[in-house]
Amino acid sequence: MIVSKNVFRRSCAFIVLFLILIPQNFEAQNTKKGKRKKKSEVVAQVKKAPKKTIASLTKSSKKIDGLFTIYQDTLTGVMQMVIKEDQLNQEYIHFAQIADGVLDAGRINRGSYQGSKVFKIEKFFDKIDFIIQNTSFYFDPDNPLARSKDANISNGVLMSLKIELHDDKEGLYLIKANDLFLKETFNQIKPVRQPGSSPTAFKLGSLDKTKSKIRSINNYPENTNIQVEYVYSSPSVLNIGSNAVSDGRNVSIKVFHSLIKIPENNYEIRLDDPRVGFFITEVNDQTSTSSAPYRDLVNRWHLEKKNPNEAISEPVEPITWWIENSTPLEWRETIKEAVLQWNVAFEQAGFKNAMQVKIQPDDANWDAGDIRYNVLRWTSSPTPPFGGYGPRLVNPKTGQILGSDIMLEYAHFTNRVFYDKLYSLATLEAPFDENDTNLNSHETCTFGKTMHQDIMFAHAVASVSGASDLEMERIKKESMTALIMHEVGHTLGLNHNMKASQLFSPEELANPEFIKGKCLTASVMDYATLNITKDRSKQGQYDDITVGPYDIWAIQFGYTPFKTGKERYDLLNQSTKPELIFGNDADDMRSPGKAIDPRVMTGDQSNDAIQYSIDRIELSNNLINSVKDKFIKNDDTYQELRRAYYVLSGQQASAANIISRYIGGVYVNRAVAGQEGGKQPYTPVSYEDQKRAMNALKRYVFAPNAFDAPNDLYNYLAMQRRGFNFFSGTEDPKIHAQVLIYQKNVLNHILHYNTLQRITDSELYGNTYSLSTFMTDLNHAIFKADIYSSVNSFRQNLQLEYTNMLIDMITGKQSSRYTNNAKSMALYNLKAVRTMAVPSGNISSRAHKQHLRTLIDNALKEIK
Repeated sequence: MIVSKNVFRRSCAFIVLFLILIPQNFEAQNTKKGKRKKKSEVVAQVKKAPKKTIASLTKSSKKIDGLFTIYQDTLTGVMQMVIKEDQLNQEYIHFAQIADGVLDAGRINRGSYQGSKVFKIEKFFDKIDFIIQNTSFYFDPDNPLARSKDANISNGVLMSLKIELHDDKEGLYLIKANDLFLKETFNQIKPVRQPGSSPTAFKLGSLDKTKSKIRSINNYPENTNIQVEYVYSSPSVLNIGSNAVSDGRNVSIKVFHSLIKIPENNYEIRLDDPRVGFFITEVNDQTSTSSAPYRDLVNRWHLEKKNPNEAISEPVEPITWWIENSTPLEWRETIKEAVLQWNVAFEQAGFKNAMQVKIQPDDANWDAGDIRYNVLRWTSSPTPPFGGYGPRLVNPKTGQILGSDIMLEYAHFTNRVFYDKLYSLATLEAPFDENDTNLNSHETCTFGKTMHQDIMFAHAVASVSGASDLEMERIKKESMTALIMHEVGHTLGLNHNMKASQLFSPEELANPEFIKGKCLTASVMDYATLNITKDRSKQGQYDDITVGPYDIWAIQFGYTPFKTGKERYDLLNQSTKPELIFGNDADDMRSPGKAIDPRVMTGDQSNDAIQYSIDRIELSNNLINSVKDKFIKNDDTYQELRRAYYVLSGQQASAANIISRYIGGVYVNRAVAGQEGGKQPYTPVSYEDQKRAMNALKRYVFAPNAFDAPNDLYNYLAMQRRGFNFFSGTEDPKIHAQVLIYQKNVLNHILHYNTLQRITDSELYGNTYSLSTFMTDLNHAIFKADIYSSVNSFRQNLQLEYTNMLIDMITGKQSSRYTNNAKSMALYNLKAVRTMAVPSGNISSRAHKQHLRTLIDNALKEIK
């Protein structure tokens, strides 16, 4: 057969193509097979790789079991935490306490409580959230409104952390926890800089996470405790701080964080009553129709009777206090006795041996900051922030106190000068001035500061009187007892009772037999001054050595297991008894213009505080006349004399402030409507007592000889030299500035816009010491004695200061706060002053009076 040429050609081409493609397909198939082989190898390798587990992710870490299991890497210190599934959607308490701080940055001191809050742990997809719960509101669960309990209430998401591993079988979630603690997650540690604060003031730098570290982890079944050192760094600082700060660029603050399981017990909440003073957790009842929808929870310990049917029974779990092993040996027994004094009150509430005291062994393996222990702790700080401080750890949901500590400062029982400002060479400020918002905080206790002043005064009085060493020790012991009882009272839930000093008369307090063994006031929760008699032959007890009648009654209210509502009702209705009167920090008048009841005051004593204060001033004046002979010792500097002088003159100033509060004062009564023995809520101080107070100020504060002292005393008021301690200012005593500050403190109150408004308003409900009478009396007190004669330098200072105050009432920045009545009287008094300022006397006096007239003339022109 013959084949055509074209067919032959096509056949050849096909064969060639086939021969070419065969190896390519073979290679492709081999490649494909190879790829498949490699993929299978990868799969095999994946199958062979070990599965991640909590054990594998924590293999280089130390496991610390407890409420929340913690793993800490032994090489890097990185911390991981395990959350159990049954811990999700559960509430816990976070509590923070300063382990060690620095006072330059504010009240960040050892033992300072930073508060407690409730948080919940929730899972959101691959995250674990820590969310602060709002505990400020209550909704009756039987009320339909309870379905809206979360409306318009914000909870705070503190931290959202990625789940590193979920152990499905064990129900565990592993998270990295460093950020939970090395950042200011739970608490803001660094204080907020206050508006208007000095740009040169000491301040912390930024939180440096690279330098901050977890110092210790202690884990227990009911709580997890973590101590963190926060380091705040700044490349350069304007103010390097005090000697307590080693390097102002790098400042460490150590904080104890505690994560606490909410107690599961039969604790019963107790609602507050305004007639008795407990610390409370404020709660608003959102389903109440009352005009005061308060459901405030009393802060108290959980005490249960072992034998509920007995009138007095030991508790199932007593309140146990540990005396820290840093406590001076000679004070331990006194401290123990002071703590146990509260058992007198608890027995009236039905509990025997409710308070117990133990001493921390020297080889104890627990830190005083451990919240499982209630500890009386001691420090000797460079600048002591307080004399004693008794805070509480509270469950915000119930008010139950879960733990407490008491911080005590050694400085308050020494002659160490506590108040730096007392000896300020650049600017002399008022000694023991408490016009400070921090000091007026209801959670801040400055009783130790007040007591320190009084102890130094008592020592000065006793020294001048030739007292024995035994008498000096008695002062210290009685003061220590009173301070411990006071601070323990705070840890039991009691707040201050600044009205309690009204219990006894000056005559009773000057009767040694009458006051022996008693509480000198109705309550150890007052800031009463030490009982130092003007007549030294009548000196008896200096301070409280047992709890008072109010304390017993208050503990009954807080801790008695009432069987019926009537028992509680009958107990509270006793509040009208004179020994049960109550007024706390919200009512006290230590700051100018604050509050209205002069009986609620710090540093006062007796039910006639005007006369008691006059006696204190006269006692101080008498001692100043002889202080030079008693406090100068051969071969010693004059530091002790200087201290004694300022302590004595400071007592005059404090007493004057107490007297001034009775002008324009209004007595407050807390009795409820219809209560037997109750009085109207507001009763102005009588005309007689206001006039008595004004006359006392005229004589002891404003008179030409009010602050007289032997002139040769001033020659010896020299501070002990130390290195270059006069480098920034002159060392001479600023006597005129000192006296003027004392006088200004009084004027700041009696000319305060609140005081003047109250004088006018209270004329409508019983005040007969009118604004016009008071302002006229004040004018005369400051000017009348030397109208036609020479004016001494102290009075010149006073008169100019007073005149400027009157002018400011009309034209100053605060003028809008004054009522029209007050402005009218200020203008009237200015014109009266101008008339009285007739140029007479010596050249200095004539110049001074011309100065006054010029100031007034210029002010009158401005008013026109």
